[in-house]
Amino acid sequence: MQASPSPADAFAQGVELPATPACEGHATATPRQTEGPFFTPSSPQRADLRADGNGTLLVLSGFVLTRQCRPVAGALLDFWHADADGQYDNRGFRFRGHLFSDQQGRYQFITRAPGLYTGRTRHLHVKVRAGTQSPVLTTQLYFPDEPGNRRDGLFDQKLLMSLRLAEGGQLGRFDFVLAG
Repeated sequence: MQASPSPADAFAQGVELPATPACEGHATATPRQTEGPFFTPSSPQRADLRADGNGTLLVLSGFVLTRQCRPVAGALLDFWHADADGQYDNRGFRFRGHLFSDQQGRYQFITRAPGLYTGRTRHLHVKVRAGTQSPVLTTQLYFPDEPGNRRDGLFDQKLLMSLRLAEGGQLGRFDFVLAG
């Protein structure tokens, strides 16, 4: 088994995010979805969940933007998902963590791809908030080309991550656009 690349190694392959995103001046807000039954508040601040278990490395990056395509600095992104066996940790914080976007609105989240759990396609949960007075965007992100996407009643094509294979795992991209 090959060692997983560090995020810096992965981005040395020419996929580092630009300083500003490409945008047409007015973007559609990211669709909201249910938080599901497994949200746990007060996750630890950490952007790297690789040590929480086994599975394929997933490095997800993107921007947090306003509908006017302006980057949102300091936005809170709270991620949680099932482990490789499709189980959620409801007693602790395995595969749970939060981070903040940088001054250009960029974020990078490092984890292991979740497994399937009964009745759902593979997905990540996320809450995004621009500030303490802003509404929270609660949504889910989906993996492209998953057989379960077609039969999952919550699946929304607008919430597909862009993924590409990289040495040791997958590199993903998703830009969040906040409505308010």
